[in-house]
Amino acid sequence: MARRLMEAGDEVEVLTGFPNYPGGKIYPGYRQRPWFRETMEGVPVLRVPLYPSHDSSALHRALNYGSFAISATMLGLPRVGKADVGYVYHPPPTVGLPALLLQTLRGIPFVYHVSDMWPESVVESGMVRARKLVGSLISTWCNWVYARASVITVLSPGFKRLLIERGVPESKIQVIFNWTEEEVFKPVSRNQELAEALSLSRSFNVMYAGNIGSFQDVEVIVRAAVLVKRFPSIKIVIVGTGQKEQEVKAVAADVGADNVVFLGRRQYWEMPQMYALADVLVVHLKDCPFFSTTIPSKTQVSLACARPILMAVRGDAADLVERAGAGIMCPPEDPTRMAEAIIRFFEMPKDKREQMGECGRQYYWREMSLDHGARQMRAVFEQVAAARVAGRQAHVTE
Repeated sequence: MARRLMEAGDEVEVLTGFPNYPGGKIYPGYRQRPWFRETMEGVPVLRVPLYPSHDSSALHRALNYGSFAISATMLGLPRVGKADVGYVYHPPPTVGLPALLLQTLRGIPFVYHVSDMWPESVVESGMVRARKLVGSLISTWCNWVYARASVITVLSPGFKRLLIERGVPESKIQVIFNWTEEEVFKPVSRNQELAEALSLSRSFNVMYAGNIGSFQDVEVIVRAAVLVKRFPSIKIVIVGTGQKEQEVKAVAADVGADNVVFLGRRQYWEMPQMYALADVLVVHLKDCPFFSTTIPSKTQVSLACARPILMAVRGDAADLVERAGAGIMCPPEDPTRMAEAIIRFFEMPKDKREQMGECGRQYYWREMSLDHGARQMRAVFEQVAAARVAGRQAHVTE
């Protein structure tokens, strides 16, 4: 988005931390220091230090989020240039601190982009013990930041509903779907050599690709695999790693899911080649009420790569896939229904599956592409900047 804004003639500066996601370690080629400037594809970036961690420790996560908020405020704000509008990417909610100070000290209004709802996601994760107390504190802080944002953008209609329930005026909220990295995630030809090397050339491949964590509950996919073993051609392919990887592998061994293949983590630029080997891509999240309001990022990737989707997430994500005609839905945390959906895909003519993939890709370009989202976001920025100028003129007149 920063590149697109600059292409449109805007000046953009990014204030962020040193790269450490998802492994919780600073990327090779970087070392932490009080501040560091670089230019990435023409975009000026100012980096400040933080505590790198993305493990399951609530304390370590709090240190990660809090350390960036403090260094962005103390070290970053004095070094960023003038601006007409601030854009704040949430989570974590601690990013609201430097935004509020920019607003207070320099009068810079900000657009608050909510890509994950807090405290809901933290409470559902089970990471914190005093859930009620922590949830209340986070909710109070978030509501305070929401009240001071000029506009709040969200990635799903469900997030908008949640914010309205929390008292945010509907007129202040705009839904802008997430996009994906379109230069990477696109349809590619099937690499037969790669398929042979991975023993995926003669099978019907149902692929889950992504984080193997508590939210994704990949164990359900493994249990569904057992229920389709009577179809020898069906293979369940799991690409990725995460906190629950060893547990999921242990479950696969315990239940005799020898039709499940674990391929480990792959570089993101390898993934289009992996997706091309998949006859179906699976998206699954735990059956929590909160997840019915979100759209997992795997959805955009699957749509952009023109692969048919088995969507095992309730609510907005399922509605989107249904509108797009891009796949089959089944309830989350239900191995039996997932197995039935896999068999439906398996027995479906190949051209019908490919048509689903193409319908999904067309929907992505109409409703979720970077071009579409950047135009929407730029219109929001112009609206906020114009309101700021109008407010100054009114003040001078008074």
